[in-house]
Amino acid sequence: MEDIVPAPEPRKGTPDPTLTEEEFRRRFLSQFQDPAFDALSDELARVAAAAWDGYSHSRKSPRTRKAGPGFADPEYDLAIDWIITREAIHAAQQRYEDKSGPTRILLVSSSARSEHTCPGEMSKTYRLVNLAREIFDADPNMSVEVLELSRLAAEYGRHIHPCKSCFSTAAALCHWPCSCYPNYSLGQTQDWMSDIYPKWVQAHGIMIVTPVNWYQATSPLKLMMDRLVCADGGNPDPTRTHGKDAKRAKEIELEGWDYPKHLAGRLFSVVVHGDAAGVENVRRSIADWLADMDLIPAGPTAELDRYIGYWQPYATSHDDLDRDLAVQEEVRNAARTLLEAVHDKRKGAFLAAGRDLQPPRQK
Repeated sequence: MEDIVPAPEPRKGTPDPTLTEEEFRRRFLSQFQDPAFDALSDELARVAAAAWDGYSHSRKSPRTRKAGPGFADPEYDLAIDWIITREAIHAAQQRYEDKSGPTRILLVSSSARSEHTCPGEMSKTYRLVNLAREIFDADPNMSVEVLELSRLAAEYGRHIHPCKSCFSTAAALCHWPCSCYPNYSLGQTQDWMSDIYPKWVQAHGIMIVTPVNWYQATSPLKLMMDRLVCADGGNPDPTRTHGKDAKRAKEIELEGWDYPKHLAGRLFSVVVHGDAAGVENVRRSIADWLADMDLIPAGPTAELDRYIGYWQPYATSHDDLDRDLAVQEEVRNAARTLLEAVHDKRKGAFLAAGRDLQPPRQK
C-alpha cells in the first residue's frame, strides 16, 4: 500500500480585510441614501449595530441544524440555506431522471442588457434566444425555461457572488452545492445560484446564447460559469470537511478524490455573436468548459459563432439583425440540433464523439 502524502499546511499571508466598526457602519448605512430613510435614522442605527455584531463575530450562517443521517458527521451543524438548496437539487435530479416526464431545455440568455435599466434597449441575445425558443415550444412534450441573466443588472436583490476558488485549495473544499454563500456576516446574501443550480440539474439540454464582451464571455455568464465549478468534482458532503477546514480538505483529496461529475450527460448548444472580434474563441472556450464537465455536444450545427453587423454602427445593430436572415435560421438550426439530440438520447440512441450511447444489444 502506497504511503499517503502528508497534507501541506494552507498558505497564509494576504492582507487582512477586517473593517473597523466606524468603517463598517459607514458602508452599511451608505445604502440608505434616499431622503425617505432620514426619519428612520434611530432605527437604522440599531439595525447597523446588529449587523456589526454579526460581522464582528463572523456569523456566516446564523441559522443551522444538525446534518442528520446520510452525512459523514450527522452531528455537524449545516446551514439551513444549504440544506434547502441541496433538497432542491435532489428534486431536480429526480425530474431529470424521470423518463415519463417532459424533455427539459434550459435557455441561457447571457447579455447584461435590457430596456428596464440603462442602456434602455433589449439585447440581440434575447432576440436570438426567442428564435430558439420558438423551435422548442413547437414540441408538445417540451418544458423550456429561459434563464435571463440580464436580471443581475436590472432586478433588485439579484446577485451571483464571485467564486472564491475553494477548489484550488483542495477539491473536497468545494461543496456541491456551493456553501460559500450566503455569508450573512459579510452581507453576501440573495445569491441567485441557489435557484440556478437546480435549473441546470433538471435540464436534459442546455443552450447558451451570448455576445462577446472584450474578447470574453459576458460578466453575468462568467460569474455563473465560475460558480458552477462545484458541479465538476464538488464535495456533496460538507460535514466531511467540517465546513471550510482547508487542512482537512487537503488530506481528503490526497487520500483519493473521485471528482463526481454532477452534470454529466446533459447535452449542450452554444451560440456566440459579436460585432467585430472574438466570437470563435468565446464559443470554443464555452464549449470546452461544458465538455470538461462531461456535458455532451449536441452536434456541429449546435455550436455557432457569427458576426451581426460586422464593423457597423452600434446604433443600428438591431436593424442589422433584422436583415440577417441567415443568422436567424442558423440559430433555429442550432436549436433543432439540440432538440433532436436530446430526444435521441432520452430514447437511448445518440452518437457523440465516437461514443455510441445506444444500450448494448441483448445476446
